[in-house]
Amino acid sequence: MTTESASPGINPERVEEIATRAFTYIGGAAVSGLIYLGDRLGLYRALAQHGPCTSEEFAAATGLNERWLREWLRGQAAAGLIDNSGEQFSLSPEAYLVLVDENTPASAIGAFDSFPELNRVFDELPEAFRTGQGLTYDDGGPATARQVERLLGPWNRSALVSEALPKVPGLVEKLQAGARVGDIGCGAAVGSTAVAQAFPNSEVHGYDNSVHALERARNNIASAGVANCHVHNSDDEPIPQDESFDVFLVLDALHDMTRPDLAMRAVRGALKPDGIWFIVDVDAPEDWHENLQHPLGAMLYAFSIQACMSSALSSPDGLGLGTVGLPESKLFGMLREAGFTRMARVPGLEHPFNAYYYAQP
Repeated sequence: MTTESASPGINPERVEEIATRAFTYIGGAAVSGLIYLGDRLGLYRALAQHGPCTSEEFAAATGLNERWLREWLRGQAAAGLIDNSGEQFSLSPEAYLVLVDENTPASAIGAFDSFPELNRVFDELPEAFRTGQGLTYDDGGPATARQVERLLGPWNRSALVSEALPKVPGLVEKLQAGARVGDIGCGAAVGSTAVAQAFPNSEVHGYDNSVHALERARNNIASAGVANCHVHNSDDEPIPQDESFDVFLVLDALHDMTRPDLAMRAVRGALKPDGIWFIVDVDAPEDWHENLQHPLGAMLYAFSIQACMSSALSSPDGLGLGTVGLPESKLFGMLREAGFTRMARVPGLEHPFNAYYYAQP
C-alpha cells in the first residue's frame, strides 16, 4: 500500500523530508557513540601523534584490532571528523583542538564522555513525564559529574581568567587586591581553582550539593596545590548571609537549579554593597521560536530534557527553567526581585551558546 492510497492528502515529499531528518538524528546518535569510543580508546590522540597512516599501521601503533580500527577510521572520515587520502587517515590541527586538546575553548570532546551511562537516563525519563519530578545530577552517578566537568572545564581553564573576568569593570582589581570569592554551583571547581591560582591574594569558596562533583572538586584542588580554594556542600553549609563576599561567580549553573530565585537572594545577602556577581548562562532568545532557526536549537532542548530541566524539576517546588529558560529579560527581572539594582551584559565576549553578565547590589 502506498502512502498516498493509505492517506490521501499526504505530501510524499514532506514524508521523505521528515524521514530524512529522523534518520539524520539517528545517525548523529550513532556517530556520537563512535566519538565516545575514539575518546575512551585514545584513538584521536594516537592518530595525531602517529600522523597519516593506514589502518594496518594504526593497528600496529595502538595494539588494537585492524578490522575494527578500519571501520572506525572510515566512519570518522565519512562523518567529516578526520581526514583521509585514499587509505591513509590523519587528524587535522583543527580537529585536534576539538577532539583532543581540553585546554582550549574549542574543545568539545567532553560532551561525549560517559555516553553509554548518560543515555541510560532515557529509561527513567518516562516516569518524569508522568509525575513531573525530574532527576538530580547525582541520580546519574559519578559519570554525570565527570561529563559536566569535561564539557565546561576547557572554557573555565582557558578563558575565564584570561578573557572573561578582565571585561567586567573593576572585577580583576578586586581579585588582585585580595577578595573573598564565592562560586555558586561550582561543580568540580575548575573555575574556582583557576581563579584561586591566578589570584593568590583572594580566597575562593565553591558551593554545590552534588556529592560526586564535590569529590572531583576536592581532587582538583589538591592536584592544583592551591591553599586558597575551598568547597562546601551547600545543603550542609549554606552561603553565609553576612555581606562578606566581594565577588561571586556562577558558571553555567543557574538554569539547572531547582530554585534559582532563592540562589539569587542568597548571593545578594552574601555580597558586600560594592560586590560583583559574574554570571554565565545559556544565551536563550526572548521568543522560543528563534530556537527553530538556531543551529543548535534541537540539541539544547534535548539537553534540557536529558539533564538541565530534569535537574531544575528534581524537587517538588522546582521552577524548571531548563537549558533555554533564562533569557536576558527573565534573568534581569529575577535579579531585580532578589535585590540587585545594576546589571548588564558583558561586552566583547562571544560563544556559540553562552551569554555573559554581571550584577551588583
